Amino acid sequence: MKNLAMDFSVDKENNKIHVKREFAAYVNNVWDAWTKAELLDQWWAPKPYIAKTRSMDFSEGGTWFYAMIGPQGEEHRCRADYQTISPQQSFTGLDAFCDEHWNTNTDFPRTKWDVAFHQDGEYTVVEVVMTYEKLSDLEMIIQMGFKEGFTMALGNLDELLAQHDLK
Repeated sequence: MKNLAMDFSVDKENNKIHVKREFAAYVNNVWDAWTKAELLDQWWAPKPYIAKTRSMDFSEGGTWFYAMIGPQGEEHRCRADYQTISPQQSFTGLDAFCDEHWNTNTDFPRTKWDVAFHQDGEYTVVEVVMTYEKLSDLEMIIQMGFKEGFTMALGNLDELLAQHDLK
């Protein structure tokens, strides 16, 4: 088995983070893992955190409400508002941290996500571009440990795909 590639770069000039990651699975299975709550809950949060979906409407204009729950039971509530969806090819949306009532917490920046999927033989390549309104927003997310947390979560997705033989 080949070593799965991951590229992570920060473009401070354009307030963007670029992530490109290979998965040893077919695109339909990787797509499902990104778009179905029962699968997202199994990999989205970096360990020892877990993700728990409150509700999910994966459609244009729909929203995914979820919490990342820490080892002591603390909840970090979040939302993703889906904008565009091209099945098994790409989706875009805005994510945000939420308060205890699931309202957007304006103390933190929102991230625009552009996520694209394409098949490369027996592998799927996922390319993610995250865009921020201003450089200070990008820097805040990086300082909060986004690179480390997202890298761990993508590793969890590798495990999920392998465990369920979703190739």
